[in-house]
Amino acid sequence: MSSLFVFGLGYSALATAAHLAEGGWPVTGTVRSREKLENVARDGITPILFSDAEAVGAALQTASHCLVSVPPEAEGDPALLAYRDALLEAPELHWIGYLSTIGVYGDHGGGWVDEETPVSATVGRRSARAEVEIEWTALAKEKGIALDIFRLAGIYGPGRSPIDRIRSGEARWIHKAGQVFNRIHVDDIAQTVIAAIRRDRLGGVHIFNVTDDEPAPNPDVLAYAADLIGVPKPPLIPYEEAELSPMARSFYEGNKRVHNAKIKRELGVLLRYPTYREGLRALAREN
Repeated sequence: MSSLFVFGLGYSALATAAHLAEGGWPVTGTVRSREKLENVARDGITPILFSDAEAVGAALQTASHCLVSVPPEAEGDPALLAYRDALLEAPELHWIGYLSTIGVYGDHGGGWVDEETPVSATVGRRSARAEVEIEWTALAKEKGIALDIFRLAGIYGPGRSPIDRIRSGEARWIHKAGQVFNRIHVDDIAQTVIAAIRRDRLGGVHIFNVTDDEPAPNPDVLAYAADLIGVPKPPLIPYEEAELSPMARSFYEGNKRVHNAKIKRELGVLLRYPTYREGLRALAREN
């Protein structure tokens, strides 16, 4: 029987887990705090503490699939640091999915990239993701199982969208000439991961860009969201004048347009929300 183990039941991984649980898959996944145990528990999904080595080891003994959604730390990937041996010894495990980021491509001046584009991030969080991709690749090859690396664009969805940021007053109406961002609705992340899981593959490492069809400037997306909910648009703030934290500023350093043809061609994915317009319209209706 197929079952899923998740390192890190966060926003995207939980959406994926919920879809599989609805289809009858038993799902076990880790959280970092006892408070989150109750927050993520639902039918078919059993949360456990990441620090509970006995529970994690027992769950990995029966898992056929493992989805990794924990961010890297200074020392490396927390899941590999704590549970590498348990993963290698998991008898039923034959597929690992790693949720990475398109940030590993670095900056391309607004040009197009695809899965064949070399990784060029050299510092910071994006570089750490690239290093962790290498580490998971090594484990999958050592164990002789399939590894799918999903390089995610900027994630949005219920409770985490431009509409929510506008309503809360947290939206930053910043204009940087020529800057575009790639986005993906959380439901399209879930369907892409599930499509990869359901494809019959005997091994190998495969990389997939998970993004929608239309990279777009952030002000355009915010303006569309504001019109949907009837909120006036404030003046744009030039990027050079914006007060941004180092982390926020780092999002503007990687300017690229990311191809998504591979998930359509190899996984048969038909995006529910091919651009931000469809995604935001659906979120506006839900609210």
